[in-house]
Amino acid sequence: MTPPARGGTAAPDAAPPDTDEAARRRERRRTRLAHLDVKGSPYLFISPFFLLFGVFGLFPLLYTVWVSLHEWSLIGGNEGFVGLANYERLITDGKFWNALYNTLGIFVIAVVPQLLVALFLADLLNRRLRWSGFFRIGLILPYVTSIAAVAIVFGQLFGPQFGMVNYVLELAGIDPVDWRGEKYASWVAIAVMIDWRWTGYNALIYLAAMQAVSRDLYEAAALDGAGRLRQFWQITIPMLRPTIIFTVIISTIGQMQLFTEPAVFGTDGAMNGGTESQFQTVMMLVYQEAFRYGNYGYGSAVAWMLFLLIVLFSLLNVLVTSRIRSAT
Repeated sequence: MTPPARGGTAAPDAAPPDTDEAARRRERRRTRLAHLDVKGSPYLFISPFFLLFGVFGLFPLLYTVWVSLHEWSLIGGNEGFVGLANYERLITDGKFWNALYNTLGIFVIAVVPQLLVALFLADLLNRRLRWSGFFRIGLILPYVTSIAAVAIVFGQLFGPQFGMVNYVLELAGIDPVDWRGEKYASWVAIAVMIDWRWTGYNALIYLAAMQAVSRDLYEAAALDGAGRLRQFWQITIPMLRPTIIFTVIISTIGQMQLFTEPAVFGTDGAMNGGTESQFQTVMMLVYQEAFRYGNYGYGSAVAWMLFLLIVLFSLLNVLVTSRIRSAT
């Protein structure tokens, strides 16, 4: 038995119960904080992106739907609810269907050759070449070039009278082409501008994916007698399939929103896309209706329809690529 302390009071044998309870509460609090740190910190780190996306991406998108259901002008603002009237006008509007036809036509002419040439260039740069770094820098230079400079240069190249392209055609015995006046000729000119700007960018993406492929596969194929072409089709292409799918989807989204190249190719600044709207795209029509004519309600309806078309084409790409994967 513990002797009594000086002064007649006995020393305690154990800590008071409330002290043990406080320690357990502190331990539970530390456990909850540690659990919250492990589970919640990733969401805290990525929250700035979602906040910015909500303010500058999701809210404008939803607000565009609201505007498209109204008669809306720059001066008068909201002039009344019209429901689906803007969408009904869109379905029967020949300008919209012409702009959509132009957008899809330029998309086919530009994207397919662009990705094929990018694959070819990436395969060349994947070989052992001298000055390979110089050539890689050269591929990205068109992408970083000012679009104004691109417009000036290609405007001169495709000039109807003194353009270099028509000069070369005349040397080959071909009649000059009115690159801005003819529908399909203007598509080709704009597609060349797009390909010049974006082919190198996609080639570098393919090159990065090619360098991740094990060299042992190529060495084994070479020992089996496979040539460069057979290695390309049976090794490189299958290994690059996810990257190819990515570039196809990104190119689809970008080309459906095509605006800058045809806008600078036209010289009038009215976003007409030529004298007969022969190369007016959907985005040019949105800009024209909203910012030139002040019809924000109809312009928003066109923009929202373009968004739905982009989603549709993206889903079709995913469906086709999933079937290709299952087949292989």
